[in-house]
Amino acid sequence: MSADVIANLPKLKLIQLTATGMNNVDQDACAKHNIALYNVAGYAVKSVPEHTFMLMLTAMRAGIYYHEKVADGTWQDDGNFCLLDIPLIDLEDKTLGIIGVGTIGKRVTDIARAFGMTVLWAEHQGRTPRNEDYTAFDEVLAQSDVLSLHCPLNEQTKHIINKDTLAKMAKQPLVVNVARGGIVDSQALSDAINNEQIIGYATDVFEQEPIVKDDPLLTLSNHPRVIFSPHNAWGSKSAQETLWQILSKQVSEFIDKH
Repeated sequence: MSADVIANLPKLKLIQLTATGMNNVDQDACAKHNIALYNVAGYAVKSVPEHTFMLMLTAMRAGIYYHEKVADGTWQDDGNFCLLDIPLIDLEDKTLGIIGVGTIGKRVTDIARAFGMTVLWAEHQGRTPRNEDYTAFDEVLAQSDVLSLHCPLNEQTKHIINKDTLAKMAKQPLVVNVARGGIVDSQALSDAINNEQIIGYATDVFEQEPIVKDDPLLTLSNHPRVIFSPHNAWGSKSAQETLWQILSKQVSEFIDKH
């Protein structure tokens, strides 16, 4: 909702989002017109981390590629008891870099450690690590075998994954994005995969949603380590039930107070 839309709704008192991110509403305009803006937080703290690892494992083990090779007869025609033309990559002993260490980022950390991964939490870009739990942003880029994005989209994070930051990813990592599409420069990332700067991209989110037909990421659709899902990481059955419970409570409490 833009400032113009909000300005033309003089009776509006509350905007209740059905998501955590608030980047699709002009927050300054809400404040100017004394409109309450509520999001729903904490409803997908199981669903999104689990989806993160679904994407990660599917890309690292070329899951869709091998499914198709069974379904289209390639394996049968090959004649061998197994098909292994794309390497399967284990998560154990790999380094996972996390950008965005909120509730979901911390849950991803717990799961990653259960897989035997080393986890690095990225400090904000350009800042000295606040304590020993955090690692300098550029160092995380350089050390990660997998880089997982869990930060909000704002002026500081828009296209934080770009040509320059991709060039600092020394270990050709897999990039996983379950945050917001605009955190990643799609063209730069597509170029990085084509140039083998990174091994792949597994994402639930896109710069425009639904994804537009000329999105450069779609040129990578047949890549064995490029995995797409349609912004549904949040939407497990239990997460949807929790979302509506939280939303209903917030709206009811607002009405009671006003």
